[in-house]
Amino acid sequence: MRIGVLTAGGDCPGLNAVIRSVVHRAVTQYDDEIIGFEDGYRGLLDRHYRTLDLDAVGGILALGGTILGSSRLERDRLREACERATDMVEEFGIDALIPIGGEGTLTAARMLSDAGLPVVGVPKTIDNDISSTDRTFGFDTAVGVATEAMDRLKTTAESHQRVMVVEVMGRHAGWIALESGMAAGAHGICLPERPFDPADLVKMVEERFARGKKFAVICVAEGAHPAEGTMDYGKGEIDQYGHERFQGIGTALAYELERRLGKEAKPVILGHVQRGGVPTAYDRVLATRFGWHAVEAAHRGDFGKMTALRGTDVLMVPLAEAVTELKTVPKSRMEEAESVF
Repeated sequence: MRIGVLTAGGDCPGLNAVIRSVVHRAVTQYDDEIIGFEDGYRGLLDRHYRTLDLDAVGGILALGGTILGSSRLERDRLREACERATDMVEEFGIDALIPIGGEGTLTAARMLSDAGLPVVGVPKTIDNDISSTDRTFGFDTAVGVATEAMDRLKTTAESHQRVMVVEVMGRHAGWIALESGMAAGAHGICLPERPFDPADLVKMVEERFARGKKFAVICVAEGAHPAEGTMDYGKGEIDQYGHERFQGIGTALAYELERRLGKEAKPVILGHVQRGGVPTAYDRVLATRFGWHAVEAAHRGDFGKMTALRGTDVLMVPLAEAVTELKTVPKSRMEEAESVF
């Protein structure tokens, strides 16, 4: 077989582990030829690709980012790709395409599959918000980075009697904020799934100071928002990829808490620090397993599907199932977290 592979959307720890796994399984087991499209779907459209052999993927298991590069595709160009789907199969001589990406990438993969491309998807998102898989690689690394940051911030917060508001990634699902906040022992967690009232956070901080605990760390997901009428905070514009441009809830909340408390409150925006660097052992293993199963699915002709972790098993599920809805934090998990505040 001749298999194409690409990485699209935001970068994520573990992408290179998937690429390496695909190449190793396909070449050593089946004597396949692998080509890597550069910069995501843009490389597919612009005919930018290169051959990937065992030497090309040597030493990349622990490397962050993606050796193929990544990008987001405008909707007009995605429609162009769908219109050219069958032509691209013949042009590149590929028997299968393995796109690795998040909800947007998998939506595009489904469209390309419906248009005639033989597609096997691999889910990737540090937000862990794809509903048909229990975990996505990159999430464990992001949680670890955020947890370590809050562990460090606690010491400076206590030294200066400050409130630290730590903003982590999570546009529509608050899994990173939930798990890193719990792991670091944050004193408050704000998630996109449930609007928060700044008054509750003010009360929590005041009660801590009254008990002699003169600092607090609050973890807030970038997509979290206050309950209507509780503080000034507006919605941002929609960018060309259909994503809301958030207004900076970490900074806005820190300002609001400082104003109400009369105590110093500092925002810390972790941002893309969570995406970069060396993937954890868990993420390397999961990414490797996903790559292995993607190649096996391609050889079975099991197209229009993606790899998914269910319990400890990797299964194939329809792409249509993967992009139906986002996996958000359920109420039961919020209640678990609240019990240790």
